[in-house]
Amino acid sequence: MFKKLASEALGLSDIGSIIEPKDFGKVDADDYLFHEDGEKIFFLIKSKKDEYCFTNLALIHVDGDSAVSSKRSIKRYEYASQQIAGVQIETAGTIDMDIELKFSIGGVVFSIDVRKNFIEQLKDIYKALITISKRQYTDAVCRENAIRALDATASMYKITSASSGEAVTAQYNELLKGVNQAMLVSYMKRDFSDVFAKYIQA
Repeated sequence: MFKKLASEALGLSDIGSIIEPKDFGKVDADDYLFHEDGEKIFFLIKSKKDEYCFTNLALIHVDGDSAVSSKRSIKRYEYASQQIAGVQIETAGTIDMDIELKFSIGGVVFSIDVRKNFIEQLKDIYKALITISKRQYTDAVCRENAIRALDATASMYKITSASSGEAVTAQYNELLKGVNQAMLVSYMKRDFSDVFAKYIQA
């Protein structure tokens, strides 16, 4: 108990380690994955207080109050709907014990302290997050273009030009299907397994 209190006082409880894949099943975050939907862990940083679990679908943050408390809050940030930005690594100085991974997702800012001996592994998640951010930006531009294309298409037609109510309904449903396909499937990547597999060295 005294060691935990000392770590908390010195701020050492906030310094994380990178967990090896063979131990992913032992962490708290594993209980909150959607295993039924094919979700799996690719990268995990664990401190005495927190877990930062990067899956193919989302970041799961197991947020602890302190190193001496068992209370946890589970927060989930989906890549499909929450933009990653500002990814950076702040390397350690000569006497520092840690390095920092910084980024925001959905407007929530993270600054994660990691033991400096994990610098090579941290470079891998840095590359993966940068790549996801780029794809999210591209998808957002494409979704905006899809709306512009819909507006342009709508301006070309008048509702009175349809021969019947059934024709209007058919045209509407066809347009809606195309827009939903563009907005929710073609230009909204949800599963980034390929990105993590490319950059995370097992």
